[in-house]
Amino acid sequence: MASAAAEAPAPSPSPTAAANSRPRRVLEELSWDDSFVRELPGDPRSDAIPREVLHACYTKVSPSAPVDNPKLVAWSQSVADILDLDHKEFERPDFPQLFSGANPLVGSSPYAQCYGGHQFGSWAGQLGDGRAITLGEVINSRGERWELQLKGCGKTPYSRFADGLAVLRSSIREFLCSEAMHGLGIPTTRALCLVETGKSVVRDLFYDGNSKEEPGAIVCRVAPSFLRFGSYQIHATRDKEDLEIVRHLADYTIRHHYAHLENIKKSEGLSFEAAIGDSPAIDLTSNKYAAWAVEVAERTAFLIARWQGVGFTHGVLNTDNMSVLGLTIDYGPFGFLDAFDPSYTPNTTDLPGKRYCFANQPDVGLWNIAQFTSPLTAAELISKDEANYVMERYGTKFMDEYQSIMTRKLGLPKYNKQLIGKLLNNLAVDKVDYTNFFRLLSNVKADHNIPEKELLVPLKAALLDIGPERKEAWISWVQTYIEELVSSGVPDEERKAAMNSVNPKYVLRNYLCQTAIDAAEQGDYDEVRRLLKVMEHPYDEQPGMEKYARLPPAWAYRPGVCMLSCSS
Repeated sequence: MASAAAEAPAPSPSPTAAANSRPRRVLEELSWDDSFVRELPGDPRSDAIPREVLHACYTKVSPSAPVDNPKLVAWSQSVADILDLDHKEFERPDFPQLFSGANPLVGSSPYAQCYGGHQFGSWAGQLGDGRAITLGEVINSRGERWELQLKGCGKTPYSRFADGLAVLRSSIREFLCSEAMHGLGIPTTRALCLVETGKSVVRDLFYDGNSKEEPGAIVCRVAPSFLRFGSYQIHATRDKEDLEIVRHLADYTIRHHYAHLENIKKSEGLSFEAAIGDSPAIDLTSNKYAAWAVEVAERTAFLIARWQGVGFTHGVLNTDNMSVLGLTIDYGPFGFLDAFDPSYTPNTTDLPGKRYCFANQPDVGLWNIAQFTSPLTAAELISKDEANYVMERYGTKFMDEYQSIMTRKLGLPKYNKQLIGKLLNNLAVDKVDYTNFFRLLSNVKADHNIPEKELLVPLKAALLDIGPERKEAWISWVQTYIEELVSSGVPDEERKAAMNSVNPKYVLRNYLCQTAIDAAEQGDYDEVRRLLKVMEHPYDEQPGMEKYARLPPAWAYRPGVCMLSCSS
């Protein structure tokens, strides 16, 4: 079965004739499958008492979040279409009960996954789904496998000292950013719906002893799989017999999500041999696990290059937050670069060392890939030479993709390291809004005869409050840029259209999230729904929605808006 995550989604998705012609199902007609539970070892216990779960990939456990007259906050039409769900299902009186976990969905077999992870570079041991419970896998009319998971629906054995719940604030952020990233064309987990539980949850937002009650909520997340790097790591750190679980889990992943590697043969579609220094050549056709690890590394590199392209900072790149399918997963303290700062981190917990700041994401991705290959090596699925090759391919793929993205963002025919390097330096010096600058850049004309005093006019809205010296630096850069545009020979309008298709007008800025959160906490969900619609088409002009492209107001830079902790 082909993986539903094999290709990155196209920017600005819109309903197609094919999608409209699919069968429309009610919830009771969804085609459930239990491959994860059926094919992998499970916990013999099914209670939610916090404990170490040994020799198992999951624990069967049911949602248990307290609920009182739950309400549907928002839902994604495009995710409903993926699942072939009839849109009228979202009007059902019992829909909030079903997607808060208060009532079971017919055909579902709930479980929480067991995994470990490195957190901020240190091994944290068993982590697991502490507040997320997978309902099961739905097979849609195209034969795609989609896992449905409720986040914030109660305790599991992996909850440790936490309550297994989530608040409306963090749930709105996760719901909106899942769909916003898809709109940007970036591989991501999706979100079907968001439900407010009607019950309060106590949270200490800044870990400063000032806890308060907040509205509780639950997001239904959707992905082909929620397997993480830590899903393999945990078993390699335990008894020798658990190394066999690493093999079982790898076989399961390849069978269901990388099926094209099951019986690989030499073909033009794969690059098979590569010498690494004095090491022997690596032939990926002789080891499906090595071929799989390479593809995981390349998908991860592709993903992080795409993040860098739109100025997205994840904030918590622990190995338990790294998808084995190369998807953006677990939206906590994320942020887009309102003011270009390579050292920006949206995570207050990350402030001392800024391990997960914007500029570090590519290197952290490589470090995490090294942790991913470690259990595969320990289980003797891949050799050390193959593990080294996996990391080499990560680096190559990242640079290829990043250079391609930056070249397209500038509308150039080929990569110009010096020009792009100087631009990024200028952006950092003047703390320029990353999104708005690149969107405006498409208005620069390929014309040598533009008077010097008019060169910065197209960029005026992004280059605010710059002094004479910095103005000179920008004029010099624009002059060099125009030379490149003239030599390319691409007509201005053609280039503008191409640049606007990769440089979004709208991104999910943290202050926009906060505005929607403030209204929702007062019972008004309209802004959440408006934001969802805008972010579904971030590359379009959308007349009347220009306010969503504005620079953040002064209040947006206060803690709790521009920066958050890992707390939910």
